[in-house]
Amino acid sequence: MRTLQILAGVILIGALTGGGMLLTRRPETATASLAPPASPAPSISPTPPPLPTPSPGASPSPTPFIVRRILDLKQPLRHGDFVWDEAGAPQGPVVITVDLAAQVVSIFRDGYEIGAAAMIYGADNMPTPLGVFPILQKDADHVSNLYDAPMPYMLRLTNDGVAIHASDVAYGNATHGCIGVPIGFARKLFAATRLGDRVIVTNGKTMTLGQSITG
Repeated sequence: MRTLQILAGVILIGALTGGGMLLTRRPETATASLAPPASPAPSISPTPPPLPTPSPGASPSPTPFIVRRILDLKQPLRHGDFVWDEAGAPQGPVVITVDLAAQVVSIFRDGYEIGAAAMIYGADNMPTPLGVFPILQKDADHVSNLYDAPMPYMLRLTNDGVAIHASDVAYGNATHGCIGVPIGFARKLFAATRLGDRVIVTNGKTMTLGQSITG
């Protein structure tokens, strides 16, 4: 097991070693001990009471996503850099992670990291929110209604305008709460995602290979 710890400013000082967190769906594996059948108990009543009618229960919890593979970056990510490598990654559910402390966005498919990019995020007066967000809308040619600014390859995360989109990812730049990524990465991210795919935004999340972060 390799421990992945993302620290603030990693991409600026060249200390990034892992490239992101990997999430995958792990099949449930349950085992049970087999015991010899017990002797039937004598019937107390000739008419057994009726079994309770099962109430409409909640759906079973989804199988957790687990870190399975992390891209081996050959060099540190700098502002504007990204990597994309789908080799060996099976088809499956997609999860995107965003770490504000490390300034890195990663995309994972069925637990395999297939892309990572340096990014920019919200300024202090308009911070990027933390949490888990589904992709609500996709628009390759979106223009902000609030700022009349282009937001290419936009993946909307909140109804009040927070999104992932292509930006000028340069040192010192910030957004109005959005997550800005290089345009080449934004284009690939747009093509690889669907409505409802989850985006997990954290601030310095520490993770272990094989550990779930969504289950």
